[in-house]
Amino acid sequence: MRLLAAFVAAAAVLLLGAPAAAAERVDLLIRNAAIIDVAAGRTTPSQAIAVRGRDIIAVGPDAEIAANYTAARTVDAAGAFAMPGLWDMHMHFGGGEELVAENEALLPIYLAYGITTVRDCAADISEHVLRWRSETADGSLLGPRIFTSGPKLEGHNPIWRGTIEVDSPAEVDAALDRLQGMGVDFVKITDNTLRPEIFLYAVGAARERGLRTSAHTPYTLTIQQAAEAGLSAVEHLDYLIKAGSPEEERVAADFAAGRLTYAQAVDRLTATFDPAYARESYRRLAATGVAVSPTLNMTRIIAWLNEEDHSRDEGLALIGPGLRATYDWRIQRAANWTPEEVASRRRNYQMSLRVLPMLRDAGIPILAGTDAGYLNSFNYPGQGLHDEIARYVEAGLTPAEALRTATQTGPAFLGQTERYGALAAGKAADILLLDANPLDDIANTRRIRMVVTQGRALDRAALDGMLANARAQAAR
Repeated sequence: MRLLAAFVAAAAVLLLGAPAAAAERVDLLIRNAAIIDVAAGRTTPSQAIAVRGRDIIAVGPDAEIAANYTAARTVDAAGAFAMPGLWDMHMHFGGGEELVAENEALLPIYLAYGITTVRDCAADISEHVLRWRSETADGSLLGPRIFTSGPKLEGHNPIWRGTIEVDSPAEVDAALDRLQGMGVDFVKITDNTLRPEIFLYAVGAARERGLRTSAHTPYTLTIQQAAEAGLSAVEHLDYLIKAGSPEEERVAADFAAGRLTYAQAVDRLTATFDPAYARESYRRLAATGVAVSPTLNMTRIIAWLNEEDHSRDEGLALIGPGLRATYDWRIQRAANWTPEEVASRRRNYQMSLRVLPMLRDAGIPILAGTDAGYLNSFNYPGQGLHDEIARYVEAGLTPAEALRTATQTGPAFLGQTERYGALAAGKAADILLLDANPLDDIANTRRIRMVVTQGRALDRAALDGMLANARAQAAR
């Protein structure tokens, strides 16, 4: 009888199937979304994303994920498009100790515009930025993840505040010791008073220590010299215009000898730009692995700064009065431009639009960055990145290519591709839900329904509340 009973039980299992496995518990389930594969430039409809803590646990067909996972919070994303969070790869915190609170108030603004990671390209309040980096990483402070250079390297007596002044190999070595002790993510170098031989030494010394570098490159050097020394990224595309001129080396020599002013050097390089020469030059640069952060929108704003009215800009009301006051520096300079200077800046912008697709074709990684922050008039934290990638499409990139500059090249540059740049199991739960497809129109990156940052879901009401709080705080 026992044998018969066992046989009957076994037959029942075969006929009815084993008991269904219990659904796995997660914190967040996003259902019915169309997922954007940024790398491939296509969407997959009717997908779901399961999130536990700060990690994406699973991504797949909605019915399959819903059958296998149950969540503390479920979001119906019908009609929405899901993509990775945006990265601003060139922004600034700063303006001095008196503006620390106003800088900290920018953090939720970035999130409200879908920017889940920022790269601070030198600050004069680095102690605070490093603290915010830790606090946003552990979730105790609401804001994007932060990568920072700390204070930049410059020559003696620079115009910029908060720099480490260096004018010898020994001073460079001491500065790099200090930066490594601070735990910076990369090294920023600028060319205001830094001698070219010290610039090259700093780039090489940082590379030997395994540190990435980004820079304003001296006009006394060619871009190829800087790249071959080990420079990781050129900040601002207009520095790469000169690499497209067969006169670059001669102009560098004349500038070093004092035979040309900076403005004259820029005009000569723009006038002698040669597309065929430029394409070959950019291919040589690509072989070195150097990247570029174009900051095209900042170039556009500055070129028309003397005549455009920004008094009713939406972004102006979001930032504090101290940061707004730092805008006056550029505004006053623009008011004194000669007609020739205005024309030169506008030619520079138009040339930058022309160069950008050449860099793409050459294979130079493009890092979407804004230059937003103190001093840089009317280039607003958060919304500035949407303006920036719109400029890339204006210049000739496809929307998919523009999206990659703001989601994938940044993680690759910083060695973070294992965690960022796509929506897949094992990646960080930094997610944007958009009401329309940005592959159809890049302006749709602005149509944000929800931001998920480190697994925390902020719906449209929460994002609007963050912006309202920023306006109220700035008004106070």
